[in-house]
Amino acid sequence: MSLLWRNHLSVSLCAERLVLRANKAKTDTVPVQVRAGDAEWRAALEALPAALAGFRNFEVSIVLADQFVRYALLPWSAAPKSEEQWLALARHRLGAVHGAAAAEWDIKLTETAPRGPRLACAIDRALVGELSAVAAAAGVRLASVQPFLVAAFNRLKSRLLGTPDGGSCWLVIEEPGRLTLCFIQRGAWIAIRSRRAGRDWRAMLPEIIERERAFLALSEHCTRVLVCAQGSFDTEQHAAWHTNAVSYSELALARGDA
Repeated sequence: MSLLWRNHLSVSLCAERLVLRANKAKTDTVPVQVRAGDAEWRAALEALPAALAGFRNFEVSIVLADQFVRYALLPWSAAPKSEEQWLALARHRLGAVHGAAAAEWDIKLTETAPRGPRLACAIDRALVGELSAVAAAAGVRLASVQPFLVAAFNRLKSRLLGTPDGGSCWLVIEEPGRLTLCFIQRGAWIAIRSRRAGRDWRAMLPEIIERERAFLALSEHCTRVLVCAQGSFDTEQHAAWHTNAVSYSELALARGDA
């Protein structure tokens, strides 16, 4: 086992908590109180320096809750000839949807498949900069900062795509009060949408997905679902659906492909 592996810390940064796991040690949770009027990530960021105390010289990977991230899918095109042109397209798309606020975001692009859509991920530039500053002050090496959706896809890729039906499925991510739903059709990303979620969303999941299918005008009636749940999820409660579930926290703290 390498020294870097022994000295690795995984951090899940959410609005209401920090979750940390060093190496294969136990998981520590730091509750955070969000303050009205602040950016959603502010309180968690302010709790991070104390949480990093004692991990000097560690390599740190941070997974950000999707509530801190804005997403856009850019259909594949032969027109952009460079990463800069793809980035300009992403900035235009996000600006058209979110307005002037998009100018304050740091945008990264992720390929979903060869000649497939690119996933644009936008994070407040202030959050990205302050994470780097906190890491430097704590004496840790910031190895990566990833949105949860990107981390989940990378670690679940074989389960999402390696199926007899070519990978058509819904990926559902639960965060407090909200769901992120992604539809992948025969290996290609079709849509990403976020919506509010009530306490009864587990019981209502088939109806929620059917509403999303109707909104997106999808012809395929896909009943295969992979849920990243905050707590327990009974995969047997919807008999007509092929549902699997994974733990949100375990996925956020995993290192490498799951």
